[in-house]
Amino acid sequence: MQPNLALLKKNALAEIVSAASQAELEKIKVRYLGRKGELTAILRSLKDLAEEERRQTGKDANIVKNELLTVIDEKLKELAVSRNTYTLDLTLPGRKRFIGTKHPLTLVVERITEIFIGLGFEEILGPEIESEWYNFEALNIPEAHPSRGEMFGPFYLSDGWLLRSHTSPVQIRVMEKTKSPIRVIAPGRVYRRDAFDASHSPVFHQVEGLYVDKGVSFANLKGVLEKFCQEMFGADIKTQLTPSYFPFTEPSAELSISCTNCAGEGCRVCKQTGWLEILGCGMVHPQVLRNVGYNPDEVTGYAFGMGIERIAMIKYKIDDIRHFFTNDLRFLRQFREI
Repeated sequence: MQPNLALLKKNALAEIVSAASQAELEKIKVRYLGRKGELTAILRSLKDLAEEERRQTGKDANIVKNELLTVIDEKLKELAVSRNTYTLDLTLPGRKRFIGTKHPLTLVVERITEIFIGLGFEEILGPEIESEWYNFEALNIPEAHPSRGEMFGPFYLSDGWLLRSHTSPVQIRVMEKTKSPIRVIAPGRVYRRDAFDASHSPVFHQVEGLYVDKGVSFANLKGVLEKFCQEMFGADIKTQLTPSYFPFTEPSAELSISCTNCAGEGCRVCKQTGWLEILGCGMVHPQVLRNVGYNPDEVTGYAFGMGIERIAMIKYKIDDIRHFFTNDLRFLRQFREI
């Protein structure tokens, strides 16, 4: 082997062994084996040698090249292993591990469901994509009814389909398939063309309640809702029903509770009224019963619907609905089981 080739091999091996990083190793590879590297220069000078010497030197140079490539590959693996090897530094401060919690809306839905199941209701779920029949017509909201745009503001899809704008379609689906008595609640996500601000969101959650049987009265509805409010907000909570309007109930009402912030004295939260409106309710409209094949002369029923975000905001004294959708862990870690 030529002296200059032997010296090149010695120097290259020494540098490869002492390389401290992959970047440094790459520079060494380029210096010796690159297009303008030292070993490449030797190979290019072979044309100036005699035939026998050229043949032997070329053979030796290729052997050196292969040896260097092998050593470089081994060194790369060694550096990769050392880079992925972690050592324990006992001087570092400990890291607190946070235990995950349920989302506040999940906690509220679970608590509402638990209360109504305790009152004899069954939980039922329904599809989020609905036809206009289930979302509107069957609920006594004909095509020209103004509440379609003003009250519900739906997101239309195509061919008469839309994202449901309330959970009331579930009651139609249940009554179509089941004879009375029926006592169900239907939690779920709904969609409306609302602005995303402190009190509105285009995507939010509701719980629908329905009870249909012989002799069901408004007094039954009032008693169930009063019990729910006491279980949800405390035994001292007061309730108030005021007349309202919904196309699918008659008579209709809104239920309010005494302000949880000022105990009914009047404050900024309740706008000095002492009351917080939490849900809409009423007796199932006779036409809705007819639409599903029930005879309103034989059975009656009541229905109610509440916004989960609204209940959660009152329960936890939250002033901006957008907190529920930002995924800020500082906010979410505050909540535990109700």
